[in-house]
Amino acid sequence: MRFVSAFIMMLAVSLAASVAHAHGPTRQKAFETITIKASPDAVWAKVSDFTQLQSWHPAVESSTATNGSNAGSVRTLKLKGGGELVETLESIDPAAKKFSYRAKDGGALPVTNYSSNLTVKPGDGGTSVVEWRGAFYRKYMNNDPPKGEDDEAALTAVTGVYKSGLENLKKIMEK
Repeated sequence: MRFVSAFIMMLAVSLAASVAHAHGPTRQKAFETITIKASPDAVWAKVSDFTQLQSWHPAVESSTATNGSNAGSVRTLKLKGGGELVETLESIDPAAKKFSYRAKDGGALPVTNYSSNLTVKPGDGGTSVVEWRGAFYRKYMNNDPPKGEDDEAALTAVTGVYKSGLENLKKIMEK
């Protein structure tokens, strides 16, 4: 009986150790916001066209989409300096000034299972508050990722995309 109890205890400790070691990546989240001195309607008109990200994001060279700004449309973004992203418009709500999109493969970004939404809200004194948020996993899905495919690289890349896009949008809208 003592042998069976000791065996069960060793088995439980062994299983707990292997489960703790094999957890894999955790979902990362990025969030950026900016206030723009322009009406929400004007800002929404600029950002809501799913086919025209290159008109306000400085990293995008060109954009094509299969079905315009309608849910289900798939856009392909060609990036300046090389690289590509393929994203699907999941939903768009003009009344709430919000859209959501997804990319299964991060393409030029070191991420996978990426989902994001962009919202334009009224701010104080006729301004707009633009919120851009996303959730994703690092590109390397196993334990011990190489540098550049780890959580830090994924978070840095997505945050950089959001910040540079929002800063350039502000610059364009406030001219």
